[in-house]
Amino acid sequence: MLLPNLAPNRLEAGCDEVGRGCLCGPVTAAAVILPENYANEWINDSKKLTKGNRERLNKEIKENALAWAIASASVEEIDEINILNASFLAMNRAIDALKVKPEFLLIDGNRFNPVYDIPYQCIVKGDAKYASIAAASILAKTHRDELMAKLALEYPGYGWEKNVGYPTKAHRLGIQTLGPCPHHRKSFRLLPK
Repeated sequence: MLLPNLAPNRLEAGCDEVGRGCLCGPVTAAAVILPENYANEWINDSKKLTKGNRERLNKEIKENALAWAIASASVEEIDEINILNASFLAMNRAIDALKVKPEFLLIDGNRFNPVYDIPYQCIVKGDAKYASIAAASILAKTHRDELMAKLALEYPGYGWEKNVGYPTKAHRLGIQTLGPCPHHRKSFRLLPK
């Protein structure tokens, strides 16, 4: 299935974030402006793709996009301003880092807090509806998964190479056994009561 642009003849940047539901690590966002005639039937919500397909598409999107950028908000920022505001911060940073200024933003989700005077539209499940948001979800997830795999080598025992920080049984067992590490979000409930 080919995902469309929202409107023709407009520089649209799709924006999405990953890692909101994780217990550790940054929240990461990407912004992508695709050429209007760009078509790739494989591009879809990153959660619906295999790791191999995400990695292949990650390379292809970077090569074909008019502009792309990836940015994060740190664990410290998440703990200070909360995960929702940190998600907005990461998205705004990614938008700001684009080498081409978009004329319109397509934001995955139902809320956004812009810091730039660029018109936008929030689209629930937008990463399965519009190519630029799907491309942003792929870039953000691939980037964050790679980061969590590297951190798993420094902090073994939490299973981050597989769960990338989400609250799985293995991750929570690691927290019970080893205690939290500096990359865990102190404002989150790390273990169930």
